[in-house]
Amino acid sequence: MSRGQAVAAEKLARSTGIVGLAVMGSRVLGVVREQLFAGLFGAGRELDAFVTAFRIPNLFRDLFAEGALSAAFVTTFAKKRETDGEAAAWRLVNLVLHALLLVAGLVVAVGMIFTPTLVDLIAPGFSEVPGKTELTVNLTRVLFPFLLFIAMAALAMGVLNSRNQFGVAASASIFFNLGSIVIGLIGAWWMAPDYIGGVLDGDWVVNGPGAADAMTGMALGTLLGGALQFLVQVPSVYKLGFRYRPMLSFSDPGVRDVLRLMGPATLGAAAVQINVLVNNNLASGLGDGAVSWLNVAFRFMQLPLGVFGVAVGVVALPAVSRRVANADLAGMRSMVVRALRLVLSLCVPASVGLAVLAPDMIGVVYEHGKFDERDTLMASHALVAYAIGLAGYANIKVLVPAFYALGDARTPALISCFSILVNAALGWTAIHVFGFGHVALALATSVVAVTNFAILYLILTRRIGALDGLGASLLPILGGTIVVLAIASFVRLGAGAWLPEGAFLTRLAVVAVAVPASAFGFALASAGLGLVESRELIAWLRARLGLAVRRS
Repeated sequence: MSRGQAVAAEKLARSTGIVGLAVMGSRVLGVVREQLFAGLFGAGRELDAFVTAFRIPNLFRDLFAEGALSAAFVTTFAKKRETDGEAAAWRLVNLVLHALLLVAGLVVAVGMIFTPTLVDLIAPGFSEVPGKTELTVNLTRVLFPFLLFIAMAALAMGVLNSRNQFGVAASASIFFNLGSIVIGLIGAWWMAPDYIGGVLDGDWVVNGPGAADAMTGMALGTLLGGALQFLVQVPSVYKLGFRYRPMLSFSDPGVRDVLRLMGPATLGAAAVQINVLVNNNLASGLGDGAVSWLNVAFRFMQLPLGVFGVAVGVVALPAVSRRVANADLAGMRSMVVRALRLVLSLCVPASVGLAVLAPDMIGVVYEHGKFDERDTLMASHALVAYAIGLAGYANIKVLVPAFYALGDARTPALISCFSILVNAALGWTAIHVFGFGHVALALATSVVAVTNFAILYLILTRRIGALDGLGASLLPILGGTIVVLAIASFVRLGAGAWLPEGAFLTRLAVVAVAVPASAFGFALASAGLGLVESRELIAWLRARLGLAVRRS
């Protein structure tokens, strides 16, 4: 590795660490938010309705905002700034902002009109439970304007990421979760004080009187949390030099470039959410709880996915785009290899850890109130199935932006369309032909994610050449992962032998010991087997500890 490549790799790791910490904070708060929902409402009608209602604007967020828009905009903005200068780049921001507000506003208006149809398509089984469809429709209409706020937040995030201001952009979602929790609780108390009072007193029932109103208050908090995610980024964008100018032109070359990339990127970025929606549709007929179990499991899988896959993809995209703009194909290959190695070294052991510790993690966070031991067991089975596809999910976040940087959003889109069809076919067959439950839906999604990644990888290597250096990391990663499996299993078995099985404190002890011990064991084992990333991490920790000792 040359000196320049080493510096670039160090910057990638450092920036990924910053984004990863911010995303981790956001995802942890997201789990707290989900825990709050589960504790207040249990895995029943209200929670199923909210999960489905939020999934609809969440899908459009991936279609038109954070996924497709962010990737398409970062690529175009970085190239515009490199070739045409600062003023042209800021003009592009204003043009895209107004185009975005117009398109997203129309989507919100049409979506709110046709909400009943959307709910019937996504969750047809809800009609079998009295009031469930109606509640889902009401919550969806409350949440639909969330798309406007999150689209503007994604644009601001794209500007900041393009200028290597990763921390502020990644931290914005922390404010979304804080707003959702704090404002949501205030809204729930305001709309259903008797219900919330009953929860605090322990005198309440799932689907009881006032539960729907309380959930509506929580939905309002989620909506305003989206607005907060945008507003906290505005000062940083202005500090970089942006000034608002009212202008709109769909014929501008920069806007056309964004739209050209964004069109197919819409499908490319939304495959996971569409697959989750398909699972929601199929799970809605499996009775109360199935939708919530899948949501809880997917929420846990999103923690390492966001911290590792999304963080690396966010940091790598501007760097890869600049190298393509400067015709530095060798530099692009080096950056992609480094990103893939980093993701694999984090996600493969994480997936094994999730699978082994699933009941303990979910039990600690969710098994409170009306979310009981059976709910924990059902959700943990789904998490094991989702964990199988974690590395595939995460590496897609690296490979898809590489195609965007090459100006090719069509290839990932076509592969995503294929994966959506395969996931739907596998899920429908599992449920309606073989009579399997919700776990089969999670497993089908994982299989599709791994296949999607493999196809993207093969096509990319044909475009830019062999990604040398990736294969050498597989053996040390596998060796370290076996150590993770051994440590996590030993801690679980030891706790079961000495402590009350299934108790909250037992599960808390398992998670508190197994997670850091497994991470430490992986780092040592993989470093001993030659994994560069682990050796660099250990060297960094030694340097930091040495500095701390000298200061003390």
